[in-house]
Amino acid sequence: MVRIDKKATRLYVLDTNVLIHDPAALYQFDEHEVVIPMTVLEELDKHKNGIREIARTARQVSRTLSELTANVDLDQIRDGIPIPRLSGPEGCLRLLCYAHLAPLEPLEDTPDNRLLAETCRLRDERPDASVILVTKDINLRVKAAALGVPVEDYLTDRAFDDSDAMTDGARLYPDAGHDGSGLWESLSVDVKVERQDRKVVYRLAGDMPREWHLGMLVSDSDNGASFEAIVREVGPKHAHLELLTNYRHGSSVWGVHAHDSRQNFTLNLLMDDDIDLVTIAGSAGTGKTFMTLAAAFQQTLDTKRFERIVFTRAPISMSEDIGFLPGTEEEKMSPWMGAFHDNMDNLLRDEQDGSSTWNQDATRQLLGSRVQIRAPGFMRGRTLNDTFLIIDEAQNFTPKQLKSLITRAGRNTKIVCLGNVGQIDTPYLTANTCGMAAVVQHFRDWPHAGHVTLKSVERSRLALAGEELL
Repeated sequence: MVRIDKKATRLYVLDTNVLIHDPAALYQFDEHEVVIPMTVLEELDKHKNGIREIARTARQVSRTLSELTANVDLDQIRDGIPIPRLSGPEGCLRLLCYAHLAPLEPLEDTPDNRLLAETCRLRDERPDASVILVTKDINLRVKAAALGVPVEDYLTDRAFDDSDAMTDGARLYPDAGHDGSGLWESLSVDVKVERQDRKVVYRLAGDMPREWHLGMLVSDSDNGASFEAIVREVGPKHAHLELLTNYRHGSSVWGVHAHDSRQNFTLNLLMDDDIDLVTIAGSAGTGKTFMTLAAAFQQTLDTKRFERIVFTRAPISMSEDIGFLPGTEEEKMSPWMGAFHDNMDNLLRDEQDGSSTWNQDATRQLLGSRVQIRAPGFMRGRTLNDTFLIIDEAQNFTPKQLKSLITRAGRNTKIVCLGNVGQIDTPYLTANTCGMAAVVQHFRDWPHAGHVTLKSVERSRLALAGEELL
């Protein structure tokens, strides 16, 4: 039976899915005690074999536990293993093992039910402490509530609170005017206008809005805006804004024009040499993939800034089942590449007769040498130089998985993450905990990143109605 210090007030019992979701979860409970039952250790052992992401994560958790228990004796393991923290008091790790565990009647003998039984017994043995089960399994939380066991979701990994929405990357000021004069008056700031390398820069001095951040859009309207600028530098008493290129009329990207302010901002981020990471959110049909591919073709085939385009997305199985499909890696990925091929067809369509050049041998050969479709599970260990990397369906990646892709960036590489946090299919991920939300939050103040949430649906009135009504 585990011996627990009587001074403890909170004992957090961690489910396996918490450790798989965040291998660093052991360090996220401050000075409180973390309890790992034997059932969880057995499940980690079952998951550790293989090349899947869940196997890699299980091995990482096992290594962490091995490091924590490496230099402690049996008495220390029984009394609690210190969990070092950068600041504040240390936490404590306890391994829970019962020689004779009575099952909960009339529940079946399953890992979840054994975990409940272990938690209930620990609760009964420690009436002086708060025993809390932490799990990301909704059904297990319902079971625990029915048994009167205090239970919580794992919230530490959330990029945003439930009351907040992911930043949309834009601030609208209807009274700004075509030169921003109305905005400067409303903000009560001093302005100096300069020209730098064919760019118009506004240098502001005064009290800046607290919601401003690097790489965001400042505009006077979503539709037909006459003033559009990106925040290049911002502090409590100063800011630098740079006017955007107008891609509505005249200028275009691979023949693509913007229809509103947010789309114009998106094309500016995609074409900006100073922006290395772009995140584009929005519902289906807002043009995320279409504009991104247009910018990729422009900078790869025309201006030759990049040597290749790499397109990847998250198959829901995260590449576990990809080996069962016939053909090459690209052929195996084809079931998930419908959006890519649809947008490719539209971009290559001949405006003269409406036919597509996608099937022409010369076009296919050219694109085949420059465009690569890759499975995310096979990207580990690679270094991508001179590459325009497009990560589609980024909301279905965990923060750890998206980190493994972003850290593939080498010399002269631009990464674009596309996603819709309203369409998450990966278990245990939410709009607050998915990889896309984490990237937007953590890169918010990095000067070489930009984010925008697209609003207007471009597909059809039926698609727009479906987005609003369903």
